[in-house]
Amino acid sequence: MLWPHEVAFLALLAVAYYYTDSKFRGTGDMPLMLFSAAVIAAIPVLAYRCKDEWAKLPNKLFFFVLAGAWVALFAFLGNATFGYVHSASLFNWMFDSYTSPIAEEQYGLLLPFAVLVLFWWKREQLVAKPLKFWWPGAILVAVALFVHLVGFISQQPKLSVMAFLFGLYGLTGLAWGKNWLKASFFPFFLLIFCVPASDTANWLTLRLRLMVSWIVAFIAHLGLAPDLIRDGTQLYDAQHTFAYEVAAACSGIHSLVALLALTTIYGFMTFKSSWKRTIMVLSALPLAVLGNVMRLCFTIMVAELGGQAAGKAVETYAGFVTFAFAIVCIFLIARWLEKSEPKKPSTTEPASV
Repeated sequence: MLWPHEVAFLALLAVAYYYTDSKFRGTGDMPLMLFSAAVIAAIPVLAYRCKDEWAKLPNKLFFFVLAGAWVALFAFLGNATFGYVHSASLFNWMFDSYTSPIAEEQYGLLLPFAVLVLFWWKREQLVAKPLKFWWPGAILVAVALFVHLVGFISQQPKLSVMAFLFGLYGLTGLAWGKNWLKASFFPFFLLIFCVPASDTANWLTLRLRLMVSWIVAFIAHLGLAPDLIRDGTQLYDAQHTFAYEVAAACSGIHSLVALLALTTIYGFMTFKSSWKRTIMVLSALPLAVLGNVMRLCFTIMVAELGGQAAGKAVETYAGFVTFAFAIVCIFLIARWLEKSEPKKPSTTEPASV
């Protein structure tokens, strides 16, 4: 059941996401302010949902005062790359990275709320062991502050993003101890996907695109389109009248990091075994490649039968099928891993004869 304040929060969240659309770029700070308000509002909503666990948390005022100061530091002295985003706020830089028309990190807008949901899911485990002030947490905060200083001086805001997240993690350890740090490691670990990784993604996706184009050309030469010619990531027929490109925007390659985040969340929530979690995480890469191979082969087949216009229509409007295919495969892999678990011995007493 949703409480009235939760309905109001969902309405605020919907409005905030609406204003993250690229058409609102250049309208000032309103989109960022709405999104920030939604993130801040999610914390008391979560606390009310976890009233019993919230009551067990010590040093709440201590933590939130320090966390507020930590956020203020990165809001006013977080970004030094004024040539790209004319703001000293690291959050403004991050928001611009997520909402840019050419960005590949739109999933970063979802992660803060996904992490808060995970905190709700782990709420009993988080307070199961004693929580208390733990001074070594200050060392983690000091390390994060040093990393931010390096990132600020070298104008590398990605380092500052990592420093902000690590420092926030350290503050929770300072206020609530090493038991909290251990129990909350996975939710905080997911926040690493909030770091814009376009440079790394471009390096990786180029190689994935080359792999996909090579596999598709190999399959096509088996009979699907024997005259297909591969030139890098581009595929042509013999007359160069039909052309296809394994572009970075292809669904699956474009969404590789989002798919990786999804498999990580699902693996850690479903399994306790480390090797099963590892399989789930690593499955994102082959699923991204396989999905794109299937989509492009289907596109070429349609183009061979109905012309390039029909193939282009499939390529343009059926990209979501790749991601849907990957999600189905994730559930199938998880089902297989569940079946591989040894059956628990029955505790039923044998019937007397």
